[in-house]
Amino acid sequence: MAGSSRRPARSRIKPTADTDDYPDRKSNQRSRKDSSRGHSAIRIMDTNPKTLLLLGFIAFLIVIAVVSYSMKPVKEVQKLRAITPFPAPRVMDLPQFQGEHKESLYWGTYRPQVYFGVRARTPQSLIAGLMWIGVKDGRYHVRHVCQDSDELSTYGWIHHNGRDYGHQVLVDQDMTLMTSFLKTKGSKSGYGGDWVVRINVQNKKSLEEEMWSTAHLFFYIADEGGKVLSMDRERLDIRDGSRLTFGSREDVGGWELHLVSTDNLEVHYSGFKTPHMHNLTELVQGSLQAHARRMGILQLPDASDDSPNILVFQISGKIPFQTDIAFVSGSDLEGSRVERVKSFTGSPLTSKLDEKQKDFEEKYRSCFNLTEKVDSESMIVGRAAIGNLLGGIGYFYGQSKIALPRDFSLKNGDNFLPYWPAELYTAVPSRSFFPRGFLWDEGFHQLLIWRWDIRICLDIIGHWLDLMNIDGWIPREQILGAEALSKVPEEFVPQHPTNGNPPTLFLVLRDVVHNMKENKFTTTERNEISSFLERAFVRLETWFQWFNTTQSGKDNGSFYWHGREKQTTRELNPKTLSSGLDDYPRGSHPSEDERHLDLRCWMLLAADCMSSMSDLLEKKNDFGKGYHSMAQLLSDFDILNRMHFDDVYGAYFDFGNHTEKVRLRRQDLNPSGHNYASQELVREVLGKPKLRLIPHIGYVSLFPFMMRIIPHDSWILEKQLDLISNRSTLWTDYGLRSLAKTSSLYMKRNTEHDPPYWRGPIWMNMNYMILSALHHYSSEDGPYRVRAMTVYKELRENLIRNVVKNYFGTGFLWEHYDQNKGKGKGAHPFTGWTSLILLIMAEAFSEDLSISAQ
Repeated sequence: MAGSSRRPARSRIKPTADTDDYPDRKSNQRSRKDSSRGHSAIRIMDTNPKTLLLLGFIAFLIVIAVVSYSMKPVKEVQKLRAITPFPAPRVMDLPQFQGEHKESLYWGTYRPQVYFGVRARTPQSLIAGLMWIGVKDGRYHVRHVCQDSDELSTYGWIHHNGRDYGHQVLVDQDMTLMTSFLKTKGSKSGYGGDWVVRINVQNKKSLEEEMWSTAHLFFYIADEGGKVLSMDRERLDIRDGSRLTFGSREDVGGWELHLVSTDNLEVHYSGFKTPHMHNLTELVQGSLQAHARRMGILQLPDASDDSPNILVFQISGKIPFQTDIAFVSGSDLEGSRVERVKSFTGSPLTSKLDEKQKDFEEKYRSCFNLTEKVDSESMIVGRAAIGNLLGGIGYFYGQSKIALPRDFSLKNGDNFLPYWPAELYTAVPSRSFFPRGFLWDEGFHQLLIWRWDIRICLDIIGHWLDLMNIDGWIPREQILGAEALSKVPEEFVPQHPTNGNPPTLFLVLRDVVHNMKENKFTTTERNEISSFLERAFVRLETWFQWFNTTQSGKDNGSFYWHGREKQTTRELNPKTLSSGLDDYPRGSHPSEDERHLDLRCWMLLAADCMSSMSDLLEKKNDFGKGYHSMAQLLSDFDILNRMHFDDVYGAYFDFGNHTEKVRLRRQDLNPSGHNYASQELVREVLGKPKLRLIPHIGYVSLFPFMMRIIPHDSWILEKQLDLISNRSTLWTDYGLRSLAKTSSLYMKRNTEHDPPYWRGPIWMNMNYMILSALHHYSSEDGPYRVRAMTVYKELRENLIRNVVKNYFGTGFLWEHYDQNKGKGKGAHPFTGWTSLILLIMAEAFSEDLSISAQ
C-alpha cells in the first residue's frame, strides 16, 4: 500500500507537440515519412464543433486565470495552479447522477472506519454509529473505530449490496454482534427514505461471570453541522415509548430515532456539544469513567450539555438480546410515525432481511457464476470479498493538503496549501488501516464493482475524476475530513502535485468499453455509460497528457516515476512511492535518465483505452489516431526489447543509474546536548553507479507479459513462463512472490524502521494481472499454449487455496501473504484488491488490449 511521498520532486515538463509526431525534441524536423517508426503525437485540436466550443470555453477560462495571475510572482502562480479545479463541467453534475439515483444512494453505511456507522452522502450530515464495551485481559474497553489492537476474531460484511442492505458479523472475544442494515422508502418518507439497524448480541461464554453476562451497547446520533438534537424527557424509559431523539433538517425534513425491542433492556444517555466528530470514543469513555468514579457503576450519567448536537444512548441487557433502531424521516408530514416504525422493525424487518439476503445470494451466483468452479468454502470467501468491498464504500468531504516545493513557504509556517473543498464516494482498501481513498487501489476495486453494479462504479469514478486540477493531476491519497485525518500521521498527509500513481482506472474503463462494443449492457446502461464517457473524456485526455508530459523520460517513449529521493542517506534503495510498489528495487541513484518499465506499460494501457474510447464515441478527429499511434509505439516489441530486455537474464528490467554495491551499516551518533552515544543505520555506497538495466527480477519484470505485449510464438514468452514457474525466482505454493529469491534485495529492510514490503511477499493485485495474462496466452495458438494453461491452473489453485485457508483460520482477507508459509500479513481486514480473489475464482479477467488483439 503506497503512502504519500514525503518530499516533492522537480517535474520535468515537456511542451505538447502539435505535429503528427509523438512528442520528441527533434519532432519538428521530422517529415511525415520519417514518422513511420510510430512517433505519433496526441493532437490537442479537434475539428468537431462541440469540442471546439468546449475547448474554446476552457481556453477562455485559462486566459482569465492567466490575466488574474499576471500581477503575481511566478512562484505564486505555480502554487495557485496546483489548487485550481479543472475548468470543465463536473462529471457528477450529469443528469444520470441526480434525481432518483442520487436519492437512492443518499443514506448508507458510508463510514467504513468505524465498526458500524451510517451517514448521508452530503457534507454536514447526520451521522450515526455503534460502540460497545469489550472485555480484554479482564478489563473493559470501548470498541468503536476499527483497529487491530482491539484483536477482534473477525469482523466484516458477509452480505452487502452496496445500496440498501447489509449484514455484518463481529466477534469480540466470546461475544458475537450481528448488525443488519436496511433502507426503505415510503410515500411519507423524507428525502433519502428511512433506515433501520438490527443489533443481535450472542455469547459463547458461561453466563456465570458478570462481565460476560451483560452487554453494553452505545448507539449515537450526531449532527456534523452542529444542529441541536432534542429528547422527550430527561430520563429515558423505553417501556413508555420508543422514541429516543428527534430533530429537523433541510435535507430530510423532520426526523426521529426509535428503539424497538421485546427484550428487557436498560437505557441511559449522555449529550455533548462539540464541532468535533472524530473524538466520539473519547467523549463516551470520559463520560463513563467520570460517572463510574462518582457512582461506582458502568453507565452513562443521564445528563447532557446545553443544546447538544451529539446524543449517545447506552443499551444494556442480559445476553442474548436483540434490538432494532429505526430512523424515520419526513416525520413532520401527515401520517402515523408509530405505524411506520412498526412496519419495518420486529417481525416485518425479519421478513425483509430474509428477502434481501436471498436477493443478494441470487445476484452473487448470477454475477460470478462460481457454482461449478470452486468448492463451498471458496463460495463463502468470495461472498465475503464482494460484501466487504461494497460495505467498505465510504463518503468523505474535506480539503486535501497539497505539499509546497522546498523553496516555497507560507507566512503562517504551513508547508501545504489547501485543495478546494471536495467530496469523494469511494471504496477503501482496509477499514482498519487504510479507511480512505487511494487512486491506484480504486482501479482494482472497480474491476469487481462494475460487474456488480455499473451505476455505482461510474458514480465512484466520476467522483475521482472531479478531483482533477487544471493541470490534469489527481491527488493520489484522499484524506478528507477530521475522521480520515485522525488515522494518518501528519508527515504523510500533504500530497505532491509532481507525483503520479498508476492510472488503474483505465483497467476498468477498458473493460467497460469492450463490453459496450460487445453489447453486454442494457439499453439504459449503454446510454448512461455513453453520456458518462462523453463528459469524462476531456478529463481523461488531460489526465493522460499530465502523465505524458510530467512523467516522461529522456528517451523517446520512456517514462519514469517522479518523486524519488535523490539525496537519501537512510534508504538502502530510494523508494518509489508514486509507483504504488513502494520499496521495489529501482536504480540505486535516482536520476532523469531512468526508464521505468511498469510506467511504460501503464501508459500503453492508457493510450490503448483512450483509442478504444475515441472509437466508441466516434470522435471525428485525430484524438483516436494519436492514441492509437502511441499505443503502437509503446507495444512495439523491438523497441521494448532494446530499452528493457536483458538477454543474459532473459528478463525485462528498469533502466537507470545503479550499483549493487550499496549497504546499510551502523554509525555512531552523539546527539547534541547528551552525554551518551547512539547508533543508526545509514546508507553506504561502495561502488560507482553507472547507467544500466537494474538486475532485479520481480513483478516489474512481468509487466510486458501482463500487458500481453509479447507475441504468443516468441521465445521470450517461454522465458517469462520460466521465471514465473521457477521456485528459485518467483514461484511459491501460495502465489507469486513480488521479488525473486535471487535478488540482492530480497527481503532486505530498506531502512532501520522499514521492513521489506514489495521485496518478497505475495500481492493479489499483481497475481490477478499475471493470471489474466496466463489465461490469455493459454487460449492463443502457439508453441507455449499448453504450458501457459498448466501454469495458469496451478497458480490459480494455489492462490485460492491459500486465501481460503487464511480466511477460515484467521477470519480475514489480508493485505499480502507470506511467501514462505502463506500466512496473511499486513493490514486486515484488507478487502481492497485482495477481493480480486473472487474474480480469480470466477475466471473473470480483463479483456485484451485492442492494439495487441489486432
